[in-house]
Amino acid sequence: MATPAALAEVVTRLAAGQGPIAVDAERASGYRYTQRAYLMQLRRDGAGTVLIDPQPLGDLRELGRAIDSAEWVLHAASQDLPCLAELGLLPKQLFDTELAARLCGFERVGLAALTEQLLGFTLDKHHSAADWSVRPLPETWLAYAALDVELLVPLRDLLATELEQQGKREWATEEFAALAAGAATPPRPRPDPWRRTSGIHKVRGPRALARVRELWYARDRVAARRDTAPGRVLPDPAIIAAAEADPADERALLALPGFGGRSVRRLSGTWLSALVSARALAEDTLPATLSYDGPPPPHRWAERDPEAAARLARCREVVTNLAATHHLPPENLVTPDYVRRLAWDPPEPASTESVTQVLAGFGARGWQTALLAGELAAALSAATET
Repeated sequence: MATPAALAEVVTRLAAGQGPIAVDAERASGYRYTQRAYLMQLRRDGAGTVLIDPQPLGDLRELGRAIDSAEWVLHAASQDLPCLAELGLLPKQLFDTELAARLCGFERVGLAALTEQLLGFTLDKHHSAADWSVRPLPETWLAYAALDVELLVPLRDLLATELEQQGKREWATEEFAALAAGAATPPRPRPDPWRRTSGIHKVRGPRALARVRELWYARDRVAARRDTAPGRVLPDPAIIAAAEADPADERALLALPGFGGRSVRRLSGTWLSALVSARALAEDTLPATLSYDGPPPPHRWAERDPEAAARLARCREVVTNLAATHHLPPENLVTPDYVRRLAWDPPEPASTESVTQVLAGFGARGWQTALLAGELAAALSAATET
């Protein structure tokens, strides 16, 4: 479905349906510059399954208004919500089957694994990493995409029952509400995105970091112009190799790993210009060496602050034990970074109330602080006394 007339018919069908609505989206990760949706799949009782090509349609707010009173069922919602929000689609309430499975303690939480274990159906995930921007989409791909929403609502019902039986329904409700609220908040641009270049930890010195930065932005401009994934223009390892070697001419550049491909060689002037720009930068404009936003890496705590290292070990033990008691992954009980920050700079005095306040300030949910705050406060106090 890719025309306004067909969209209007689908909107009417979905609005007249009953119960939750299964939602999925296919992107072209690894192929295109953006993470936009190239296909949407929806299914609702009384309406059936519909496939929507959002590219020729643009804004889908009319569709959003037709289904915004329904609970949306997604799998790994955080992956799809940003591209749905770009289309004007924002859920008021949702159910994330992957997150529900994590809270229930399932070891395998992929959609195929869950449908096989709980529903007895095997899903073919052969096309999960396909380039969904191609047109026309093969019929086999469309069938694969439709199957992704066929079983989401039955899976949701089974997981909701499991959450209820384990006493975790309120936990899930808090988590789902946070996901829905976050979908309505545009993501903030990441500062210095070039610092996430894979392998940058090997680069030494401000001037070399400047070479990484100039090459990264040169690549990004090409990728944006071509609407191509940056890694397909120039792989990260090639950026690191050039930043370390600082080749002065084309021959030296093309001898480096990652610069042998024809498309990369055609842009050799672009890469050499970026390196020239890095050499011309004044010393006071060079990027600072990598710094951590928060505590240092935990492996350095013992030498820098033995008491903090003891607090961290004690807090981690609390998290591990509570996670095992409640049959869920430790990272779903609390974000590991919250524990590190708490142990590095604990409140004084460390009480249930003060730890609750600190964790809530980081973003922890109410159910998490209710489980953790008292025991973490005791762990922090015990470490301090020792």
